[in-house]
Amino acid sequence: MSILRLRRIRNLTLLFCVITFTMILFSYSLWDPSLLFSKHALHPKRPCSCRHCLTDLDDDPWNADHFNRSIHPLMTRENSVLSEETFKWWQSLQSGMKPANYSEVVEELFQVIPDEVLYMDARPERCRTCSVVGNSGNLKGSEYGDLIDSSKFIFRMNMAPTSGFEEDVGTRTTHHFLYPESAIDLDNNTRLVLIPYKTLDLQWLISALTTGTIKHTYLPVVPRIKANRDKVLIYNPTFFKYVYDSWLEGHGRYPSTGFLSLVLALHICDEVSVFGFGADQSGSWHHYWENNNMKHTGVHDGDYEHNITMLLVEKHKIKMFHGT
Repeated sequence: MSILRLRRIRNLTLLFCVITFTMILFSYSLWDPSLLFSKHALHPKRPCSCRHCLTDLDDDPWNADHFNRSIHPLMTRENSVLSEETFKWWQSLQSGMKPANYSEVVEELFQVIPDEVLYMDARPERCRTCSVVGNSGNLKGSEYGDLIDSSKFIFRMNMAPTSGFEEDVGTRTTHHFLYPESAIDLDNNTRLVLIPYKTLDLQWLISALTTGTIKHTYLPVVPRIKANRDKVLIYNPTFFKYVYDSWLEGHGRYPSTGFLSLVLALHICDEVSVFGFGADQSGSWHHYWENNNMKHTGVHDGDYEHNITMLLVEKHKIKMFHGT
């Protein structure tokens, strides 16, 4: 065989390989031509389209010991049935009140609020960015407002105001985590996420959205709240116990609102940024809208929660913004 013929065969083979590779790449990119020359085009099985995906490191043994993605964070009729162990633990968190029939309350609850499964839409083309905004005084003067508002989901908690603090904490809120004793009015576009500590908390929510008859739990509570009942969500007690057992390994009496919000974000978001956690630079503990120092409650193990949070930073699961 002549040298010229060998060269022709080699060139044709090379051309065939190039055409074949280009066609495969192009067919993958048809649904989004911008991906044709993206670094993600060569990795079609990435769990999300963000630069860093939370589930990228799920093969880490530490993650395997802590994450249980089979437990959905939010309650529905279907997952509302609690194991005996979970029910006893959950009811013991704020004991002293005779509980109503739990299953009957749940049935009434889902006649008032939607019964739907949300946030199960993880896919390679999704990039759900989330900001979990705590209430620490380290937000004062931080000028994080625009950065916080740039996320798709923005979680706030308890009595956190934005009016007057927009430059530091932003203006948008997509999910507001609260319990009866910390309840505030919300705008029509914000999802109320109730963290229930007892059956009475579910009853209070029903009342607060309808008749306004419940005015006292173990403390006086607001009888009515402004909130879009079509957007109300319930933190799943089974998920609540999972956070306590798997993430905190039984430290403290139960997790803080901030830590509960953070772990929920880890389960439904692709990228998580954390603001307003911890003390300020001088070591003081206070809310960003107050000047007085706070007393730490004995029901939470703040040090253990902080250590787990910083380990998540070290493992590149979250990005922490420390403020001032």
